[in-house]
Amino acid sequence: MNALGTAATGMLAQQTQVDVIAHNIANANTTGFKAGRAAFQDLIYQTQRREGALTGEDGAARPVAVDIGLGVQTSGVIRMSTQGGLQATDNQLDIAIDGRGYFSVTRPDGSSAYTRDGSFNLSPEGEIVTLNGDLLQPAMAVPEDTTKIEISPDGQIMAYVGSEVMPQVLGKVELATFINEAGLKSVGDNLFLETSASGTPVPVEAGVDGAGLLRQGYLERSNVDVIKQITDLITAQRAYEMNSKAMTTADQMLQTANQIR
Repeated sequence: MNALGTAATGMLAQQTQVDVIAHNIANANTTGFKAGRAAFQDLIYQTQRREGALTGEDGAARPVAVDIGLGVQTSGVIRMSTQGGLQATDNQLDIAIDGRGYFSVTRPDGSSAYTRDGSFNLSPEGEIVTLNGDLLQPAMAVPEDTTKIEISPDGQIMAYVGSEVMPQVLGKVELATFINEAGLKSVGDNLFLETSASGTPVPVEAGVDGAGLLRQGYLERSNVDVIKQITDLITAQRAYEMNSKAMTTADQMLQTANQIR
């Protein structure tokens, strides 16, 4: 009897499902967070009788096989790339990407990372950085006596310095797109890293070649649908209970067989 092992794989799978759902709910208010979805695959089958096998001397063949499955396994956690809603903040350094694309930042060790979190601030040197101090690329510094910053939808950043009427152009924010966004590696702090699965980043101007536009004074909300997460959580709980019941039933059947004299 394989039911004990099969039910155990089902319970493990539902534990993974609950872990993913809990992570989604915990980040329901995280800027730019993308919800994950656990994906599963059935395990290998044991074939007790093959389809097409002869069942008699008259040449009759078995139309179907007797294949007994051995359970389930987690095949991956798929990140949902749908865009979250935009929230107005009135902070002139907050930027939301309305569409595809990621901000490119440089971490303290010099490596590149990518994020949808556009809650930027200024470093002591006047450079535009993330909340963790990662430098926005391309790097640009805001003059000390800047009174106002304007960011156009195509990413151009302009600063009004002192009493000057005309703004200074500081630079232009470029976005990065990927062939397979789901292949990016999450490393925490709202950052993603390039992988062989994601493909190399393609630098692109905001609003060009399918990239999104930039919205100054806005942040992208998480795309977590809390109601759906709660529904999925209840479903996972019931599936876990049913797998537990299957394990209990298999144990009772084995106990009954062992008691036969």
